[in-house]
Amino acid sequence: MCEKELVINKNQKFLLLGLTDDPELQPFLFCLFLSMYLVTILGNLLIILAISSDSHLHTPMYFFLSNLSFTDICLSTTTIPKMLVNIQAQSQSITYRGCLTQVGFVLAFGGFENFLLAAMAYDRYVAICHPLRYTVIMNPQLCVLLILLSLFFSVVVALLHSLMVLRLSFCKDLEIPHFFCELAQVIKLACSDTLINNILIYFVASLFGGIPLSGIIFSYTQIVSSVLRVPSAGGKLKAFSTCGSHLSVVSLFYGTVVGVYISSVVTDSSKKTAVASVMYVVVPQMMNPFIYSLRNRDMKGALRKLINGMPSLL
Repeated sequence: MCEKELVINKNQKFLLLGLTDDPELQPFLFCLFLSMYLVTILGNLLIILAISSDSHLHTPMYFFLSNLSFTDICLSTTTIPKMLVNIQAQSQSITYRGCLTQVGFVLAFGGFENFLLAAMAYDRYVAICHPLRYTVIMNPQLCVLLILLSLFFSVVVALLHSLMVLRLSFCKDLEIPHFFCELAQVIKLACSDTLINNILIYFVASLFGGIPLSGIIFSYTQIVSSVLRVPSAGGKLKAFSTCGSHLSVVSLFYGTVVGVYISSVVTDSSKKTAVASVMYVVVPQMMNPFIYSLRNRDMKGALRKLINGMPSLL
C-alpha cells in the first residue's frame, strides 16, 4: 500500500506537467502547438478531400491513405487541444475519467496507424511484385476487411489496457511528466501492484507491434528483391517511386517511436522524455500530408485541382 492517502478514482485529478513549468514559455508553446495542430488538421483534411473528389485516386493505396489522414487528425485531436486548454486556463489538471479516456484513444488511434502502415506496405508489395494480379488481390472487399480488422484489434488493445488500469489504485497529488496521459506514466503512479499491467504492455507491444512491423519488413524485402531484377534503371526508379512516400512515413513513425524509447532508457529526465514524446504524437501526424503531397505527382495534381476549384464553390 502507498503511504499517501488513497482516494476514490472517480473523484481523482491528475496533473499534466507539460513540457516546461516556465510561465514565460507558455505563450510560445501555445502558439507553437496551435500552429502545428491547425497545420495537421488542414493538411490531412486536404488529403481526404483531394482523394474523395478525384476519381483517379479511388484506388486501394489512396483508400488507405485517406484512412491514415483521418487517423492522424483523431490522434492529434486526442492530445493537443487539452494541452492548449490547460495552457490558456493556467491549469494542469485532468480528471481521472478524462485521463483514462485519453489513454484509450491514444492507444486506439496509435495502434490503428500502426496496422494501417502494414496494410499499405502489403498494398505496395502486391502492386510491385504481383502487378498483373493487383486488381484481383487488392479488391474492395479485402481493403475494407483490412481496415475493419485493424480498427478491431486497435480498439480491443485500447480497451484491454484501459480496463487493466481501472483495477489500479492511485494516490493524491498525481503528477504526469507529459502533456498527455501516457499509459506507462499513468501506471507508474499506481499504488497497487502493476506487474500484470507491465507484462501486458510488453506482450501487446511485442505481438501487435511486432507483427505489423514484421509484415512491413517482409513486404519491403520482397519489393527490393523484385525491383533489383528489373533490367532498366528507369524501371527500377519508377518502381521505387511508387512506395517512396510510404517508406518515408514508415521511417518517420517507427523512427520517432524508437527514438522516444531510447530517450526514456538513457535519460532520467522526465522533461526530456516529454519533449521526445512530441516526436511521435505530434510531428508524424503533421508531416504525413507534406510527405505524400510533395513526393506524389498524382496527389499534387489532385490537390491543385481541389484548391483551384475552391473559389467557385464559395
